[in-house]
Amino acid sequence: MKIRVTMWNEYRHEKKEENVAAVYPEGIHGAIADYLAADSECEVRTATLDEPEHGLTDEILDNTDVLIWWGHIAHSEVRDEIVEKLHKRVLCGMGLLVLHSGHHSKIFKRLMGTTCNLKWREIGEKERLWVIEPNHPIAEGIEEYVELEHEEMYGERFDIPAPDALVFAGWFQGGEVFRSGCCFNRGYGKVFYFQPGHETYPTYHNQVILKIIKNAVRWAKPVKIVPILACSNPKSLEKLT
Repeated sequence: MKIRVTMWNEYRHEKKEENVAAVYPEGIHGAIADYLAADSECEVRTATLDEPEHGLTDEILDNTDVLIWWGHIAHSEVRDEIVEKLHKRVLCGMGLLVLHSGHHSKIFKRLMGTTCNLKWREIGEKERLWVIEPNHPIAEGIEEYVELEHEEMYGERFDIPAPDALVFAGWFQGGEVFRSGCCFNRGYGKVFYFQPGHETYPTYHNQVILKIIKNAVRWAKPVKIVPILACSNPKSLEKLT
């Protein structure tokens, strides 16, 4: 059975800024979706902020195993009722991949329960992305490190809970380090935060970065979907006296 992936992007930079549109003429969502769609294991659709219900209708979410999220300048425009719906879906088993500046998205902050604040600097410095857990499924087929010629610096302290697994750590030319690939379990769902991906750089054309995202999709796909997480009051299995 194919993994049903919905690639969500706020899709604002690409429509407003020529330099971003030059890097991602079909949008960031288009670049990632095209790569994943080439894999026979994946069935991919895209959704963007300005579509009705942000492109995340119940019908679409009913047919989504893994949701990928990229947002930056319009986090506040994501409707709270959509965030509530996504939160419940993750707890019930849907996988979620949060990319780059999605660390400040409403859904990621809701799942983390913290500010998700960090240090940042945007001067296009080199990043070396180190594999911390080479045996983790998300790191499958990845060499000891990935070098990106230009990226936005994200630095510690990153205000998140301790990850259940830290797969990647980034080092930046200016000296900072960052927890760049973090795994979390929330209810029945799996969440992966992945730092590289500033909109003005061709990070999502890098085949190794795209492979990591594909690995993460495979890792995050549901093991089990439950219709609702609810308290119950069962009868005892054994006779009680």
